[in-house]
Amino acid sequence: MKVLIIEDDKTNLGYLEKGFKEQGYVVDTADDGQQGLFLATSESYRLIILDRMLPKLDGLSILIALRASGNKTPVIILSALGDVDERIKGLKAGSDDYLVKPFSFAELLLRAERLIKQPQDQSEGTEILLGNLSLDILAHKLFINDQYVDLQAKEFKLIRFLLEHKDQLVTRTLLFESVWDQYFDPGTNVIDVHIARLRKKLTAAGATVIIETVRGAGYRLSIKHE
Repeated sequence: MKVLIIEDDKTNLGYLEKGFKEQGYVVDTADDGQQGLFLATSESYRLIILDRMLPKLDGLSILIALRASGNKTPVIILSALGDVDERIKGLKAGSDDYLVKPFSFAELLLRAERLIKQPQDQSEGTEILLGNLSLDILAHKLFINDQYVDLQAKEFKLIRFLLEHKDQLVTRTLLFESVWDQYFDPGTNVIDVHIARLRKKLTAAGATVIIETVRGAGYRLSIKHE
């Protein structure tokens, strides 16, 4: 799979290029906005990593031009501009995700893989299976041992996201931004409350999966080992 990284900082560009290549991706790079837009519109990519502040043409201008031309390639913005207003500008311009510098490459990779897999996931069907769980995406219903489990709307989104990332570490930040469509507030316990409720429902229904807490990092959904 081919990704494009548009970043003017040579150190960051080299770090990102090396990281994605080590994961098996084919990587093209650009260190200014004009070159980045040229590559983005002349080649086919599964993902674009886009810096906000670039010489010759800024990241938002690139993004607006891409979306105006009908280019739907997933875009993750990387930026030192972390204010909520700046993030909103990026999302309104058409980005699929927004990550503030400095960032963890592991988290960037997780977000990238989520975006890359989306079309494939949508074409594979309407049911997600794991252990004795069956999630009907269209009907918005969870079944355990073929028995219906009543979930609140956020609980359904939460279990779906965890199932789509089974056996992967999912950070609290990623959960908050993906399930609640908000930017993570480290002072809130909303994730803990919903995880606790969901765990209780899974246990009561005899689920063979478990939501593990990875201390200081996030959560992981996996098959329960006896």
